[in-house]
Amino acid sequence: MKRREFVYKVALGAAASAIPAGKTLFADAKEKAGLPDMVAIHGGTAADMFEKGIAEMGGMSRFVKKGQTVVIKPNIGWDRPPEYGANTDPGLVAKIVKYCFDAGAKEVFCFDHTCGNDWDNRYKVSGIAAAVESNGGKMVPGNTENMYEPQTVPKGVSLKDCKVHKLAINPDVFINIPVLKHHGGAKITCALKNYMGCIWDRQWWHRNNMPQCIADYASYQKTTLTIVDAYRVMLEHGPRGKSPEFSPIAKYQLISTDIVAADVAATQIFASVAKATGMGVPYKLEDIKYIEAAEKLGVGTTDLSKLNVKRISMA
Repeated sequence: MKRREFVYKVALGAAASAIPAGKTLFADAKEKAGLPDMVAIHGGTAADMFEKGIAEMGGMSRFVKKGQTVVIKPNIGWDRPPEYGANTDPGLVAKIVKYCFDAGAKEVFCFDHTCGNDWDNRYKVSGIAAAVESNGGKMVPGNTENMYEPQTVPKGVSLKDCKVHKLAINPDVFINIPVLKHHGGAKITCALKNYMGCIWDRQWWHRNNMPQCIADYASYQKTTLTIVDAYRVMLEHGPRGKSPEFSPIAKYQLISTDIVAADVAATQIFASVAKATGMGVPYKLEDIKYIEAAEKLGVGTTDLSKLNVKRISMA
């Protein structure tokens, strides 16, 4: 066996076996009476974890009503197949689209402002186009400026206005489906940063305090549900990825009504997988500047003890 293949297999095995759900992570989270604000699932496929988790959240009908239009926003930025962990798992996306229609959705649209003009190729290579369309959803491009409309950001500190994709402007239901992974600039990209695929001029954010811009936009975006895909976690060479060996299988997923809390929990997952595999950096909350900035704007809470968090093991 070649050394790279050996390291890859060891890393995958370590991640899959060394991350117990709910025992070492989210120690301050409490399970309370009533429907959860967040479900943390470990141990299944991305699709199976969603089925289990959304049932615990009260079912998809809690979030999608009959006749509503649903917009889903996965990460489809990169021309990478699923094993790289660069984009949201297509099996998860497929299951979400199906559940939206089962709950009575009139239409389900999916889009991303991809990191390259070959958006149709990225939709295809990621596996997400087939996942959406085979379940009755519609893929919508985000590659031309006329698809975006000027919007003000009333609470914005750095970001006062921006052009937003038409589908993201006041939707009936908006479901954010990020993949958890390393990012060269932001350290970690997950739920809050996934919003960058909703706007036209991302480079302006990079030049003008990107963490604050991420938080500012989060104060604008109407979001119904956040579903974090951490089945694979890219620990190095993000956001595009260098090879699958840097994206070990962790078998985690978060479903939350609080996007800030979702990113807090995701940061803990990232750190745990990094420690288990010896790859990447076990970042702390204070390292990911946009999370606490979003809390200051009232987007959500970084204190998991304030929420009703249900932890589930499928292992």
